[in-house]
Amino acid sequence: MSGLVSERKGMLLRLDPAVHDALAKWAADELRSTNAQIEFLLRRALAEAGRLPRDAARMRPEIAQAMLRRQAASAVVAARSRIVQGAVGMVRLALQQLEEQDVVELDEERKAAMVSNLLVVLCSEQATQQVVNTGSLYQ
Repeated sequence: MSGLVSERKGMLLRLDPAVHDALAKWAADELRSTNAQIEFLLRRALAEAGRLPRDAARMRPEIAQAMLRRQAASAVVAARSRIVQGAVGMVRLALQQLEEQDVVELDEERKAAMVSNLLVVLCSEQATQQVVNTGSLYQ
């Protein structure tokens, strides 16, 4: 390899279609291209086997930065997904308990408003402000 770190060797790679599809999905989950995922996996396998050449072990700073950003974005998406899953479960439980305990009877429009309000409160990254409703629920 010459002094240019950005050089790449092209090669033809034949894969079983199912393996390719699994690899492409994995790459998308990691926010990488399929080619970048293949190189990542090959580098990791070579490093674990003690066969990665020293000059190949150095990663360009912009590549390392991009990988860190992708990892952070992936972690944020996963965390938000879990928050939403939990919030939906809490809303479902609240509606179920209100109905079972005959606390209040809500039409579909009021249920939708309650669901919307609860999801905003439960999923918000910032503190929410309390609002006191002094009118009737159906005005």
